[in-house]
Amino acid sequence: MGDSALHVRSNTELAAANRALYDTLWADARLIEPRRFNTWPLVSALAAQSRRALEVAPGLRPRLPLERTQFLDISAAAMVRLRARGAAAAVGVINALPFADQTFDLVCSFDIVEHVDDDEIALAELSRVCVPGGVLLVSVPLHEAAWTAFDDFVGHRRRYEPQDLADTLRRHGFDIERSAVFGMQPKSPRLVALGMWHLTHHRERAMWWYNHVFMPIGLRMQKELRWQPGLIDDPRVDTVLMVCRRTGPGSLGDAER
Repeated sequence: MGDSALHVRSNTELAAANRALYDTLWADARLIEPRRFNTWPLVSALAAQSRRALEVAPGLRPRLPLERTQFLDISAAAMVRLRARGAAAAVGVINALPFADQTFDLVCSFDIVEHVDDDEIALAELSRVCVPGGVLLVSVPLHEAAWTAFDDFVGHRRRYEPQDLADTLRRHGFDIERSAVFGMQPKSPRLVALGMWHLTHHRERAMWWYNHVFMPIGLRMQKELRWQPGLIDDPRVDTVLMVCRRTGPGSLGDAER
């Protein structure tokens, strides 16, 4: 998972880009219920079997049920909104999870690991709070060669090569059981470029259109997740969602924690 010299940014720049984008995104956003996403058949079944679940960085697009789930996000505004709905929600970051070791048997991190500067620490933290035998749901963008200005714009730190990704997850104690094509990013480069221009020059108005027009359209156009064993390795796949099992001790080893 090497860094490309073409898009290396400092920790401060990355944090500022992420905070600016998502603080603006959630300012005028409405909470979307988890059952409206195509992940619901999967997460509802897993949540029904879990004792305690954690979702990291849900914003106002949580995938896990609002009840019986602990949510954690960098956005205080988003967490206030979730708490108003009766959810357990705390402010924090993925690379310093404020929870004890082996607290959760279901851990979810959708579209966040690629945003942090040190993903090794982030994955170590996800492993630390997950019980042996627990499940990790994680989604990331694939293929360094597919890097575009959109990745820079949304604060991505990296894209992952499939074999490197599988090796890294295994090093942190996770085996990939199955995966599916994931994400709601438009496939048209022109549409993406147009959206980026408006977000740069007319951010508040662009966010209104995203939250009130494009997001509802995207929800209606979602396709059923199609699962395949192991990790998808296809250069045409932009983003992948993985169901991982914590079968190993993780990079630090349980006895060393």
